Amino acid sequence: MFPGLDPKKMQAVMKQMGIAQEEIDAKRVIIECSDKNIIISNPSVTKIKMQGQTNFQISGDISEVNPGEDASQKPDGVWDEDIKTIVEKTNCTEEEARQALENSDGDLADAILSLS
Repeated sequence: MFPGLDPKKMQAVMKQMGIAQEEIDAKRVIIECSDKNIIISNPSVTKIKMQGQTNFQISGDISEVNPGEDASQKPDGVWDEDIKTIVEKTNCTEEEARQALENSDGDLADAILSLS
């Protein structure tokens, strides 16, 4: 954030300013929209309290599904699009692609490399 500033000093300054940060151990974040659902797998979630407001900062692997699809029934990070991509890139079966994706914790590139 600020080059050359020690992270511990930064936390102390933020605390003096009334800003509190907390890391949240999340497995998946789902944002439900009217036309789609945004799923963030392997997220890094930070809860920030500042001036009486609570905000969340989220980053991770983003997927989108239609509202009719049940994202909660799929294993973390394993999506039909990813499986199709793996099958196209490696000429493997869908089951092999699904297994590789599960073994790589949803990392698409790692799954493709493991099958290549």
